[in-house]
Amino acid sequence: MELLGTLGPLLLMFVLFYFLLIRPQQKRQKAVQQMQSDLKKGDKVVTIGGLHGFVDAIDEDKVVIKCGDGSRLTYDRAAIREVTQATGDALAKS
Repeated sequence: MELLGTLGPLLLMFVLFYFLLIRPQQKRQKAVQQMQSDLKKGDKVVTIGGLHGFVDAIDEDKVVIKCGDGSRLTYDRAAIREVTQATGDALAKS
């Protein structure tokens, strides 16, 4: 019984850490990977550096982003933070 009394709080703390920290982080990571794998030409994106632009071309691990002034910049696919407007959304609004 003393063993349960000493290991109980430690086990409880591990379970709390798992459900409050580890599991939500894994879900966020899966969502980001899914978003980066679903990129399509024409999507409006924001990079981790704050650059806003449209996806102009996609390779295995590279993305070419067209900026507002017409310049095209090449980024790693992992540098895309979020898709602000998907291609389907842009077509629906037109």
